[in-house]
Amino acid sequence: MPKLTIDGIEVEVDDGLTVLQACEIAGREIPRFCYHERLSVAGNCRMCLVEMERAPKPIASCAMPVGDGMVITTNSETIQKARKGVMEFLLINHPLDCPICDQGGECDLQDQAMSFGGDRSRYAEEKRAVKDKNLGPLVSTTMTRCIHCTRCIRFATEIAGVPELGATGRGEHMEVGTYVEKTLSSELSGNIIDLCPVGALTSKPYAFNARPWELKKTESIDVMDALGANISVDTRGAEVLRIVPRNNDDVNEEWISDKTRFACDGLRRQRLDQPYVRKDGNLQPASWEEAFAAIAEKVKGTSGNKIAALAGDQADCESMYALKELLSALGSSNIDCCQDGSSMGGERSSYLFNSGVNGIEEADAILIVGSNPRLESPVLNTRIRKRYLQGGVQIALIGEEADLTYKHDYLGAGPDTLGDVASGSNAFAQVLKDASHPMIIVGAGALARSDGDAVLGAARKIAEDTGMISGEWNGFNVLQNAASRVGGLDLGFVPGDGSVGTAEILSGAMDVVYLLGADEIPVAELANSFVVYQGHHGDAGAHQADVILPGAAYTEKNATYVNLEGRAQRTQLASFPVGEAKEDWAIIRALSQELGQTLPFDSLAELRAKMIAATPSLGNIDEVTPAEWGAFGSDGQMSSDAFVNPIENFFMTDPISRASSTMAACTSARVQSTRARTGTHG
Repeated sequence: MPKLTIDGIEVEVDDGLTVLQACEIAGREIPRFCYHERLSVAGNCRMCLVEMERAPKPIASCAMPVGDGMVITTNSETIQKARKGVMEFLLINHPLDCPICDQGGECDLQDQAMSFGGDRSRYAEEKRAVKDKNLGPLVSTTMTRCIHCTRCIRFATEIAGVPELGATGRGEHMEVGTYVEKTLSSELSGNIIDLCPVGALTSKPYAFNARPWELKKTESIDVMDALGANISVDTRGAEVLRIVPRNNDDVNEEWISDKTRFACDGLRRQRLDQPYVRKDGNLQPASWEEAFAAIAEKVKGTSGNKIAALAGDQADCESMYALKELLSALGSSNIDCCQDGSSMGGERSSYLFNSGVNGIEEADAILIVGSNPRLESPVLNTRIRKRYLQGGVQIALIGEEADLTYKHDYLGAGPDTLGDVASGSNAFAQVLKDASHPMIIVGAGALARSDGDAVLGAARKIAEDTGMISGEWNGFNVLQNAASRVGGLDLGFVPGDGSVGTAEILSGAMDVVYLLGADEIPVAELANSFVVYQGHHGDAGAHQADVILPGAAYTEKNATYVNLEGRAQRTQLASFPVGEAKEDWAIIRALSQELGQTLPFDSLAELRAKMIAATPSLGNIDEVTPAEWGAFGSDGQMSSDAFVNPIENFFMTDPISRASSTMAACTSARVQSTRARTGTHG
C-alpha cells in the first residue's frame, strides 16, 4: 500500500486509487466536474489540478494514479490561480441563466465558482450558442450551458449500455448529442440529469415547478419493481414533485429507473379519495360506515371457505399481515400474494435472489432463464453489465431473445433448452461446472406458467449439479418483479392446506373476494363474486368492485417492504393520503371491528410487534436475512412452449405508472421510435 504526503499529512491508501481519491481520504476537498467515481476517467475539465513535487506543472488528480512517496499540495497559491483560470474558461460561454435554470440551488458550477473561481470576467466577446437537442419526453436540454464534462456520454455507454450519446466537433465547436436526433431508448436515461454538473440536462416533467429549498425531502423506498431502490421523495405541501435516488451501494448504488423517477405524477391522477358502494349496478360515493356495513352484510352470511383475498404487487407487509389475520379470524386461508398465479412458497431459498445484488459482481458464469432483466429490473441489470465489463464472465440466456446491453450466448427459447442444461447435454452446463461462482437467474414469469413448479425444479437441479450451492455461496436466484412478493411469501400470504390460490379464486368459485391493490388480474372473471377493492387508484380492480375502500400509496404511509434479496426496508410518509383515504392497515383494523373479529392491535407499533414476532426477518431493517437451502420444485414434465417475458411495456406495469401522463408520453415515444426504426406504420 503506497504512502504519500498530502498537505503535510502522511496517508496510506490502497493500490490503484487516484491522487484525487487519496486527497478525499485525507480530508481535502478537490473540485471536479468531469470526474465521477462510478464512471471511467476522462480528465477533461482540469478543475481537479494539484501540485506534485518534482512535476513540471500542476497535474490532473483524477487521472494520476497514486505512487509511493508522492508529495501533493492541494491549495497552494499556484493551484488557486490555476483553478481560477480553469473556472474562467468554463464560464466564458456559460450563459447567465441561474435565475431561470432548474439546476439553480443544486448546481456544481454555482458552488465551485463561489468556492474556487474569481470575482470577475475578462471575456468581452460574444458567447457561443448551441442548438438544444430533443432527447424525448424525459430529459430537457439547454446545450448552451454544457461544459463538455462528458458524464452523460460515459453513463449512457458504460452504465446503461445504450451508447446513443456522443460528441461531434472539437474545441468551441464541440456539441453533445445523439448524432441523429432521437428519443433516448435507455430505461435509465433520467440518471444523466443527476450526473450533469450544470443545467444542460434537466427534468422535462419537473421543469420550472420548484426550487430545491422549497422541497421537503423524505427518505423512502421504491416499489415500482422488486429491487427496492433507495429514493428521496421530494414534496411541496401535499404534492410529490419529484423522486431522486439515494445512494446505497448494496442495492441500487446511486441509480434509479425512469419509471421510478418520473411516474410520480401518476400519484396525482385517477386517485380513489372516498369509499364507493355499488348500488343498482353503479358505483356510488358512500361514507366509511356505509362501505363497512355493505361488506359486513355480505361477509356475515358467507362461510369462510367462500371468502378469499389477493394481494397486489405494491401491497406492504403490514397490510398483508393484517388481512391475513382477518381472513383467518373469518375461517378462511384462501389467500395469495402471487397475482400471476405462480406457486411459490415453502422453502425461502426458492423465491429469493440468494446471492444478493452485490453477489452479481462475484459471478463468473451466469445463466438467465425466462427473464429480461433490462425491463424487469433495469438497475439490477446494470450490475450484470458492470460484471460483464470487468471481464472473465460468461452469460447465457434461455427465453425471449432481447438486447440486454451486454453480450451473451443465446441458448434457446424454452424449457427444452433448460432441460438440456439440467441433463448436462448443453455445453453451457460445463461452463457452469467449471466456474468458481456460477449463478442462475430465473425470471418470475417463467414460474407463473402451469409448469412453473417443474421449471423451478429444473433450475434447482442445475444449481445443485453445477456447484452453485457451496459454502457461503448460493448462486440460485429468482428475479421477482413485484415489490410485495417476497414480503408476502415471508408472511405466508399463500393458500393454506386445502385452500385455493389465484387460479381457483379467479374461477368464480368464491362468494367474496378481497383485492388488496390487486389489479394485474383478469378482474372480469370475478363478475359472479362480491368484490371488495382496497387501493389508491381507480384501476382495473376498482372497476370490478362492489365496494371500494380508498387506501394510501407508497409515498403516503410508513410501511415495510422486502426486496428480492430478502432485505427488509421501510418507506416513510412523505405526504398524507388524499381525501378520505386511510393507511391500509388501519382500514383493515377498522373493518375487523365492524365484522366482529377485532384484530389485536390499535397502532402501527403494536401491529409491527406482532408481525415481527410471527416473521422475525421483517424486523431486520436494511439487513439481508439469508435462507437455508432445501428441496423445492418438482421433477414433472415441462411444456415445450417458449418462455414469454412478463413485461411488454416497461413504462406501464402498475396503477401508478398507468395513471402517469409522463409514462404515457414515454410509451408513445417508444412506439414512434420503434416504427421509425422498423419502417412500420399505423
